Amino acid sequence: MAQLPVDPADPIAPADDRSLATLARVFLRLGLTAFGGPAAHIALFREEAVRRRGWLTDQQYLDLLGAANLLPGPTSTEVAIGIGRERAGLRGMLVSGGLFILPASLMVLAFAILYDWSGSLPQLRWLLYGLQPVVVVIVLRALVALLPTGARTPVGQGIAVVALAAGLLGVHPVLVLAGAAVAMLAARGLAWEGMGALLGLGRLDGLGLVAGMTGAAGSIGLLSLFLTFLAMGTFTFGSGYLLLAFLQQAFVDTGLLSNQVLLDAVAIGQVTPGPLFTTATFIGYQLGGLAGAVLATLGIFLPSFVLVALVHPFLPRMRASRRLAALLDGVNAAALGLIAAVTVELARAAFVDAWSIALAAAAALVLWRGRAGPTIVLAAGGVAGLLIGFAGYAPAG
Repeated sequence: MAQLPVDPADPIAPADDRSLATLARVFLRLGLTAFGGPAAHIALFREEAVRRRGWLTDQQYLDLLGAANLLPGPTSTEVAIGIGRERAGLRGMLVSGGLFILPASLMVLAFAILYDWSGSLPQLRWLLYGLQPVVVVIVLRALVALLPTGARTPVGQGIAVVALAAGLLGVHPVLVLAGAAVAMLAARGLAWEGMGALLGLGRLDGLGLVAGMTGAAGSIGLLSLFLTFLAMGTFTFGSGYLLLAFLQQAFVDTGLLSNQVLLDAVAIGQVTPGPLFTTATFIGYQLGGLAGAVLATLGIFLPSFVLVALVHPFLPRMRASRRLAALLDGVNAAALGLIAAVTVELARAAFVDAWSIALAAAAALVLWRGRAGPTIVLAAGGVAGLLIGFAGYAPAG
C-alpha cells in the first residue's frame, strides 16, 4: 500500500514507520490511555492510523470497521487487530491486539485483587466525571471526519440517520447493521443478497444468545470458565454492554456471582482504558483466582484474533465485489449512525453540570485547533475531574 502524505507539522508521523516496534509503541500507549469505551477507541484509532500516521485511508479504515462490526466479539479490539494485520501481517496483529488488551487486563486484575481484599470498589467516579466530556468531544471529532467517506451518498446518509434513530430506540445493533446491508443492496438492485445477509446475521446472533445462556451452570471449574468465555467471545455480537446481559445469564442467574459484584465489575471496566471485554478478567479472578483471570481473558479475546486473521485477507476482494462492496457501504454508514447514537447517550451521562460542559468546551478548543493530541487531552480531563471532585464540586452520584 502506498504511503499517504502526512502532516509535516506532526513530529510523531515519520514518512515510513511500518516496523513492529512502532506498532508496539502506538498500541501500548493506546492500551494505557484509550478511555471511554468502543466509540472512543474507534475515534482514537482513526486519529493514529489515518490522520497522524497515514497507515490507512478513511475508506480502508471504514472497511476494517465494517468487517469488525460483522464479526462477533469486541468491535474496537478487532479494529486494533486489523490495523496490526494490515501493517505487519500476523505478527503485527498479535502486537497491536495484544498490547491494546494487556494494559487494561493488568489494571482490571489489580482492581480485582484490591476488591477481593477490601470487599468494596475504590471511589473512582471523579476520574470518570472528568473523562466522559472529553470522550464525547473525541468521538464527535472522528464522526465529523468519517461522515464524508462513510455516508457519501444520499442512500448512505439516509441509512446513517435511520441507524442513529434505531440506536436511540434501543434496537439491537446486529439488526441495525443487517438492515443497513439489506437497504444498500436493495438500493443497488441486489435485494436477494440483502435478505441472505439479514438471515445469516440473525442466525449467528441467535447462537450468541444460546451460548450466553448455557455457558455456565452450577459450580464452575477452570476449564468450564475458559470455555464459557470462549463461547462468549465467539458468538457475542455487539458492544461490551451487550456482553453484560450474557454475563448476567451465565454467572448471576446461576448463583456464581451477585448482582453487586457484576455492577462493580462494570464500573471498573468504565474507569480503566482499553476494551470493556476486560470485565472478563475481573470475573475470572473472582471465580478462579489468578488462573481464572488469565483463562477468562484468553477465552474471550482469542476468537477475535482468529476471526480477523481469517477475514482480513478477503477485504480487498470484498471492496472489489459489487455485492460485497454494497454490503460494506451499508454497514459502514449504519456503524457511523450507531456511534452517533452512543455519543448521544454518552453526552447525556457526561454533561451533568457547568464544570463538565466547561471541560468539553476546553477539550474541543484544544483538539480542533490542533494544540495537543487526544491522549494528552484525555489525561488532562481525568486529572481535572479528580481535582474538581477532591475540591468538593463533583456531583455526589
